[in-house]
Amino acid sequence: MHMPPTPDLGSILTRPPQEQARALWQLLDPPQWPIPFQELPPTSALVGGAVRDGLLGRLKARPDLDLVVPVEAIGLAQTLARSHGGTVVVLDRERSIARLVVRGWTVDLARQEGATLATDLQRRDYSINAIALTLPRGGEGAVLVDPCHGLQDLAAGRLRALSEANLLDDPLRLLRGMRLGGDLALSIDPQSGGWIREHRARLTQVAPERVLAELERMAASRSGQQGLLLALDYGLLEPWLAGTPPSPGAELALTALTPEQAQARGLSPDEALTALPVARLALLFDTASLVRLQASRRLQKRVGNLHHWLKRLQGPGIRGELERLAEDERLNLQIELESDLPALLLHLERRQAETALERWRNPDDPLFHPAAPMDGHTLQQELQLPAGPVLGQLLDYLKRERAMGRLPAQNHDQALIRTKAAGWLEARARGGVA
Repeated sequence: MHMPPTPDLGSILTRPPQEQARALWQLLDPPQWPIPFQELPPTSALVGGAVRDGLLGRLKARPDLDLVVPVEAIGLAQTLARSHGGTVVVLDRERSIARLVVRGWTVDLARQEGATLATDLQRRDYSINAIALTLPRGGEGAVLVDPCHGLQDLAAGRLRALSEANLLDDPLRLLRGMRLGGDLALSIDPQSGGWIREHRARLTQVAPERVLAELERMAASRSGQQGLLLALDYGLLEPWLAGTPPSPGAELALTALTPEQAQARGLSPDEALTALPVARLALLFDTASLVRLQASRRLQKRVGNLHHWLKRLQGPGIRGELERLAEDERLNLQIELESDLPALLLHLERRQAETALERWRNPDDPLFHPAAPMDGHTLQQELQLPAGPVLGQLLDYLKRERAMGRLPAQNHDQALIRTKAAGWLEARARGGVA
């Protein structure tokens, strides 16, 4: 496997500008890009997250490439797709912005706004996103273009908006600032923070789907809890939490939802990657909040169910002990959270979390993966039952009996299952409780 040469990351920001550009270009390893940079028009430049993250030593193995080009970007993306394969998605036809997805890479192409690259950069949201790296041409090396002093802000650990007007040009930038501040552990410049707080209501002018996408991206990042806490502090979430503010202690619980917490509870990195985002969202949002954000039914169900059970486990007589739940509640919890149980375990005491996680990882565990010991078609044939509500209730009963250990975990003992089913039907016919 080809591995890019690795410069001394810790010193990139302290080097002279030309050395910074050379080290960054080396780190970006253009030979591995899905399209040859030589095929891009002269004066094209790499901008945004790849430049910022490279300077900070946070570059992913396959970074998203955001390029500003001096031509119509949609047509260029289509030309590149014909040459190198991939799919083109038009992101903004009016401003000529397109996305090329090719061989697992994402390449965004945007037509330069204004007469110069510097003018284009000055239209952006925050100074740390307004740094560009020009592509080498004719023997000249890559050059960093930084008209807004983003390099100084990166070195100082500061998030600074370029202007109030730039933020309001797309109010989603208010929320994006919280994600950047949390992800990169940046302090928010006081003037920028004032603008964000003053105009927080403008976020309601943004399509709810875009707000939700930013929140999901925030929740999924390594330090996503910090971004969500900042968004709460600046009042950016109030319109979607109206009438359902976070429960007492939610902010403290959110602070603890880190990869380190997941590891301490026994979750694998892959399990943490799935559990942390939904766990973070569930502390703040209930189903009604997600409806206001126009979330998908699947997300409403996942986050809403987890939100419900987090509150239930804080109830009197429970206090985080799964075993104290009533039998039917315990079964309902496992049914509703079957795929998301690790997100709940992040909040439990370590010993209990590890024990539950071990059982959850066993796909044959009858409680943690509830299923009836006999399918409905077989029951119909065995007991001469018609399809309908009674059959469904019987299957639920058998599922509970199996989950609670009153039927074998495997369905080998068909006679016992039939006896249990017949007994339930007889009790129901007499008006008893099975």
